[in-house]
Amino acid sequence: MTGDDAAPGRGAARGGRRGQSRPAGKRRPVRDEPRNTAYDLLRAVDERDAYANLLMPTLLRERGLAGRDAALATELAYGTLRGLGTYDEIIAVCSDRPPERIDPPLLDAIRLGVHQLLRTRVPSHAAVSATVDLARLRVGVGASKFANAVLRKVATRDYDRWLAIVAPDPAQDLIGHLAVAHSHPRWITSALRDAVGGDPEETAALLAADNERPGVTLIAWPGRSTVGELVEAGAVPARYSPYAAYLPEGDPGAVPAVAEGRAAVQDEASQLVALALTRVPLEGDDRLWLDMCAGPGGKAGLLDALALQEDRHLLASDQRFHRARLVWRATRTAGVITADGTTPAWRAGAFDRVLVDAPCTGLGALRRRPEARWRRDPASVPELGDLQRRLLGSALSSARPGGVVAYVTCSPHLAETRAVVEDVVRRRGGAEVLDARAFLDEVDGLGEGPYAQFWPHRHGTDAMFLALLRRTP
Repeated sequence: MTGDDAAPGRGAARGGRRGQSRPAGKRRPVRDEPRNTAYDLLRAVDERDAYANLLMPTLLRERGLAGRDAALATELAYGTLRGLGTYDEIIAVCSDRPPERIDPPLLDAIRLGVHQLLRTRVPSHAAVSATVDLARLRVGVGASKFANAVLRKVATRDYDRWLAIVAPDPAQDLIGHLAVAHSHPRWITSALRDAVGGDPEETAALLAADNERPGVTLIAWPGRSTVGELVEAGAVPARYSPYAAYLPEGDPGAVPAVAEGRAAVQDEASQLVALALTRVPLEGDDRLWLDMCAGPGGKAGLLDALALQEDRHLLASDQRFHRARLVWRATRTAGVITADGTTPAWRAGAFDRVLVDAPCTGLGALRRRPEARWRRDPASVPELGDLQRRLLGSALSSARPGGVVAYVTCSPHLAETRAVVEDVVRRRGGAEVLDARAFLDEVDGLGEGPYAQFWPHRHGTDAMFLALLRRTP
């Protein structure tokens, strides 16, 4: 049973003391494991800053949820996190107090109910009943009554009719309208609009894509597995990367090559930015490669596999030990060290190719990390910008004259992308910006150049940014 159609009176047969019947209208609330699991994920995100994509598989495994139950728990949790901004606006209209004054454990239960009412095919009566049971079991009887009152008001309108009430008039406040309609913080909505050049329709398409469930993309490590092997396991060849395949359904861990560590899950844009670095022609030596911010190891895994095939050597570094260990597991022959890329542990000019996948706001991966949009603060952008500039400057110093550097962020925010590159080149000098699109012939719609910008609404990938620079003497 998934809980979608749980009978309201199911608990009555177990209720009361033996030999006594439960009074009419009084029933024991049903414990619905998929909904409890979704609720626990929301609470962990709120209380412990947990990462939903990392915690959910653990919760499902611990509770023995699979199939429809696992799918329901995942959809409820992720869907609620994506729609949280819109749902809070609706809750504010249906409650006698604003969401920030509702006890957080109760608010999360109500949010789950609102998501079921407005964005799933769960019948309204089942959505309300299941949420009231959840609130009663996890928060208390009084809380369940409050949840019941709010949800019954929410159930009086569908999603579109609620948007007409809670979203600002786009003619008066376009950013505010888009932010509420697509459940993004206002500052992120504004930044993404600027990143797509200010076009309102494309901004809306990008925001909508952030709320779509992302597909699973696999990578066949060159020399260790093949796309053909992934296809035999149920995947289909990818659109762009020669090493990628899409898994339409099922657990990636059930694919033999993935289970054996010969393939992995990796976004297609992540594969392509690493490939682009290897495609830039060099004069002279091409023996030593560096991945400066290598954790958790996706791009390092691909670079290591390519380096092994081409008789090159990769050094992979990350500042944090636990991330460096993940890199070690993802690679076969790379040297892996723990080091701060801003104060290199290697000599200047030692490398022919350098990848710096800089820490960023992660605004390009909001599909995969739905809670990130609510966790990030605009104040983090200038702080990260300083770090990004130092890392790019260090990467250029680490490359030999004539060597090439790839600057990558999983964010399209202009302050983290072209502004960083142009500022470093202007201040530091000694670098030529190449047209990154020239090394990604298989992909169109990457922008006007010289940078390459991937988009979820155009390419079905994360919004990955790539700049390629050649160090000049």
